[in-house]
Amino acid sequence: MERSFDNISREELGELLERLHDKYNNPDFIEADPISVPHSFSSRDDREVAGFLASTIAWGNRKAIVKSAHRMMHYMDNAPSEFVREASDEELCRLQSYVHRTFNGQDFIDFVRSIRHIYDRWGGIGRFFESRYAETRDMARVLSEFRREFFAVDHNPHCEKHLSSIDKGAACKRLNMYIRWFVRRDERGVDFGLWRTIPMSVLYLPLDVHTGNMGRALGLLSRRQSDWKATVEITESLRGFDPEDPVRYDFSLFGAGIDGFLK
Repeated sequence: MERSFDNISREELGELLERLHDKYNNPDFIEADPISVPHSFSSRDDREVAGFLASTIAWGNRKAIVKSAHRMMHYMDNAPSEFVREASDEELCRLQSYVHRTFNGQDFIDFVRSIRHIYDRWGGIGRFFESRYAETRDMARVLSEFRREFFAVDHNPHCEKHLSSIDKGAACKRLNMYIRWFVRRDERGVDFGLWRTIPMSVLYLPLDVHTGNMGRALGLLSRRQSDWKATVEITESLRGFDPEDPVRYDFSLFGAGIDGFLK
């Protein structure tokens, strides 16, 4: 039987979110999570590339995701940013044998070429996001522009399914998770906080099955469909508890969800 929170007060809800945040936002969270992949590198560029690719395949079993993402790094000689910038056509062809669920080797090649395009034009993934946010002051618009820029180079249409479209109403869970990793900063040591010109207050919650179910159970989300409108709704609810850093509650909702908190 699912646990009920129908009678919880706003004050009690805030206290619950804080307790869950304290429980999950700590270094112990890293090892089993895809964020462990960029944590295995020390340079900003390596972390950005590794993080982007790890977040791209982050659906399903977390253990399998982490294993597959580390295998991606092995294909790239464990030097992801250098590989993106300098890999020859022959070296790119080596990626053809990679597969993680529906993300195949050709998708991998196309993503490397698209990341290279971002490097060539903007100087890096983070520099794109920081530059476009400084210009637009609108993270939703930046998400739209990033996808358009990412697929501005020749690619197989199959790979487009692996980068959600906010313009089509998608929740953009994986992209929002990736941005959280690089924008959020605190003393806990999980998120990197490398993109310092983007305020944490403008981030959107990475909405997935776990965060959605917990959000609905706690009265933070009423929309049944997990789409962009739901992402906006639940993020706005969380801003009511921490307007400066609402997405830190991702740890609360996701951690509680995977631990079966509702049961």
